[in-house]
Amino acid sequence: MVGAALVAALSGCAVGPDFQPPPAPDVAAYTAEPLGRTASAEVAAGGQAQRFVDDMQIPAQWWTVFNSPALTALVERSLANNPTVPAAQAALKVALETVYAQAGSFFPAIDGSFTPTRQKTSSSLSPVPSQNINVFSLYTGQLSLSYMPDVFGLNRRTLESLQAQADNQRFQLEATYLTLSSNVVASAIQEASLRDQIKATEDSITFGREALTLLQRQLKAGFAAGLDVAAQEAQLAQTEATLPPLQKQLAQQRDLLAALAGAFPNEPAQTFELDSLQIPTNLPVSLPSKLVRQRPDIRAAEASLQSASAQIGVAIANRLPNLTLNATWGTAALRSDQLFGSGNGFWSLSGTVTQSIFDGFALLHKERAARAAFDQAAAEYKSTVITAFQNVADSLLALKYDADALKAAAEAERATRVQRDITRRQLDLGQVNYLSLIQAQQTYLAAVVNRIQAQATRDADVAGLFQALGGGWWNRPPPEPGSPVAKVEAAERSFWQTIADTIFPWR
Repeated sequence: MVGAALVAALSGCAVGPDFQPPPAPDVAAYTAEPLGRTASAEVAAGGQAQRFVDDMQIPAQWWTVFNSPALTALVERSLANNPTVPAAQAALKVALETVYAQAGSFFPAIDGSFTPTRQKTSSSLSPVPSQNINVFSLYTGQLSLSYMPDVFGLNRRTLESLQAQADNQRFQLEATYLTLSSNVVASAIQEASLRDQIKATEDSITFGREALTLLQRQLKAGFAAGLDVAAQEAQLAQTEATLPPLQKQLAQQRDLLAALAGAFPNEPAQTFELDSLQIPTNLPVSLPSKLVRQRPDIRAAEASLQSASAQIGVAIANRLPNLTLNATWGTAALRSDQLFGSGNGFWSLSGTVTQSIFDGFALLHKERAARAAFDQAAAEYKSTVITAFQNVADSLLALKYDADALKAAAEAERATRVQRDITRRQLDLGQVNYLSLIQAQQTYLAAVVNRIQAQATRDADVAGLFQALGGGWWNRPPPEPGSPVAKVEAAERSFWQTIADTIFPWR
């Protein structure tokens, strides 16, 4: 009780500003015009219309909206094995341990020592021991206590700054989860797109080779011109030339998927197809007022702002007097078995007030630097918020125009396929030459590739929207009781409760 009363008496209000989180931007929407529903392109796989739902909940495992067990398994494997995750977890642990170390400043520091010595005093001096001997042994045991009351809140502001830095690392960890899962989904979509493009190109090459074989036979029989054969050979060569770059991109994309999953390139990776990825019909649009609490980068920037705010209090407190209380208790004897005998004890109490009188204005400029650092952090926070709103707006508009692009690409694919089929029948009837069929086939292949790319872009932008909205980490269920994570969180709560009860015993 005495210690608690002493802390209560000497722990005054903390100097410096009390941090208040910045208010959410006063905006009602992300885009200038209402979005409504996207266009429908039912003629293409994944071309269903989508609608934007305000304040729709975002699942923590947002990638499951694609209804792809293979994609879900790959994301979970990546989150479990990618080395960026344990690196971010270790950075958070470093920050938390630094906070715990600083919290120790609220408690007295107690040191114990035992010093045995053998010494001889000069005969010209009076012997030090009471037995009047010049050569003697001295055994000294001592406890020293030092305590610096947090009169102006120096320790509290320092702890606040470090705790805010730990919060920053906590949200950096969430950002790592979000970035990694988003990269895996985007890479899987790109892998599927390249695979479909390769298949379309191979189908076109097969068609071209069959046509060339037929033309060569007709040339020998005198029913085809050499110009038609040469044109088909040129067209086939051009189509075949597009295949190796696609195969190279696919191989490199698979290497990327393996790396994201924490594996090496020689290990087998999951394969994907665009038709196996189902985009959701309803798309979430978080309220603008909630976005600042959902985006990990905004929360991390807010934590940096609070850390900078607390540093102003630290700088102010360093310019004010510091009080240090010291106490020493010990015992000294000429023989170790008499160390705790009667009359051998000693003690002392002291207090020291230290005030900087002149330091070349160093502390003044440190305070000004802390205030400038706060202004910098405030500007960076505002920039982060603006960028976040831009990300969401870009994703929403992209999805709106992606639907239009996919619809147009699907219509172009259908029209060019019809054109190719009609041209083939006209060629059989002798109404057109073979060059017309070559051109129709080339146009159809370009339309197929364009549709595949448009479909992949739409899928990727769906993932981009979930990333821009923060990924749903706040909806993650609490850890199961008894799990390692739950034990760590319980220990952390217990630690902070002890600190609060010690620093603020009147609570």
